[in-house]
Amino acid sequence: MSARLSVGIVCFPSLGGSGIVATELAVGLSQRGHSVHVIASAPPSRTLPTFERLFLHEVSVPSYPALQYAPYGMALSSSLVEIASDHGLDIIHVHYAVPHAAAAYIARQVLGRAAPRVVTTLHGTDVTQIGSDPSYRSITRFTVAQSDGITVPSKFLKSEAYLRLGLPPELAIDVIPNFVDTEHFTPAARRDRAHFDAMFESAGGDPQDRGAPVLFHVSSFRPVKRVLDLVEVLARVRRHTRARLMLVGDGPDRQRLMQRARELDVQHSVCAVGTHAEFVDFLRHADAFVLPSESESFGVAALEAMSCGVPVVAYGVGGLPEVITPEVGRLVAPFDIDALAAATLEMISDEGRRESLGTNARARVLSLFRRERAIDRYEEHYRRVLQAARREAE
Repeated sequence: MSARLSVGIVCFPSLGGSGIVATELAVGLSQRGHSVHVIASAPPSRTLPTFERLFLHEVSVPSYPALQYAPYGMALSSSLVEIASDHGLDIIHVHYAVPHAAAAYIARQVLGRAAPRVVTTLHGTDVTQIGSDPSYRSITRFTVAQSDGITVPSKFLKSEAYLRLGLPPELAIDVIPNFVDTEHFTPAARRDRAHFDAMFESAGGDPQDRGAPVLFHVSSFRPVKRVLDLVEVLARVRRHTRARLMLVGDGPDRQRLMQRARELDVQHSVCAVGTHAEFVDFLRHADAFVLPSESESFGVAALEAMSCGVPVVAYGVGGLPEVITPEVGRLVAPFDIDALAAATLEMISDEGRRESLGTNARARVLSLFRRERAIDRYEEHYRRVLQAARREAE
């Protein structure tokens, strides 16, 4: 796109997929000369680089004794009005519909004819869980449908959006696959399990596990991620060979996971490092990435692992079959822990097969899921939205 745009990108600041995609898109657009304003309740977990055209706006959410919950959505709407007015935004691109699509709709109503166009990207649970919950469904459906453009990362989520939100079939939804920074998430020159030894031993790990294969997982540790399955898999794998599990992230199920690890007597083979933004130096040395999610609209964490040449083992749910093929990893029947453990054991026991899958995974990412390709698609989407707006104004 030749014309430089002013784009506001609204996202959550967490390590979750929607926040990662939003911030990476912001960086890529600013590198192409667009002015990009990242709007979030806190600085993103992945530190934004300092670029001339990349700005961060933190949404201040005041709390008052009369209000049981801080009104983030209303504060965001007010921030969007101010930022759009001060910086002449052409596009407000909201990531994750709840509550961002509603906040953008309110801001547009306040701004009237001067309002920027609104693009909503649905990411997964904003459709399959919270967005389709009866408490939110009518507002989510209305505000998503009022957007000037709608995108999703997978064909699976496109179908779910029509079905679960009840969106009209004539409403256009553009599938733009998620992406990864392939220059950041790169394979190790030589995979070295010793890279993990000090980390595990400092966390109380068993010294006899030195050099053992490492299973890797990154997530928000919410129930939908089924993280307790990870230690069940580890326990089954360890019946046959020593193995370790490294966990990155945090969330409501982390304590339950560690309790289950103690019950299975594998707690000394688990290392939970918390929300660790720069985990790629560990990931690229892992033997397998294990993803036991109940549902994944796409699987950004899986894509990061693949970009590092690490094969993925997962349940065949949601949009994962669009990302993980038999040439790059293994998908098993949903929620069959024995099958997930068997596939993981196969992966870490056959070095040649593991390396072949990892090489294929990296090649697939480079072919289909590079950041530059996705940014091209988003620029094209913005252009169509703005062209339609100009035609309406004529």
